[in-house]
Amino acid sequence: MLWTIIIILAVLWLLGAFGGRISPKFPKTGSWIHLLLVIVIILVVLNLLGLV
Repeated sequence: MLWTIIIILAVLWLLGAFGGRISPKFPKTGSWIHLLLVIVIILVVLNLLGLV
């Protein structure tokens, strides 16, 4: 279940980071991209440490 959330957050981050290049109508996400990346990294680290 946790890996599913991590993958979804990573895909959303990729869409936010590169979505403007794919389609100019893609909404500007600004700092949300970095927030999603930080959440993904924290979840991966916690999972690797066995805390989650």
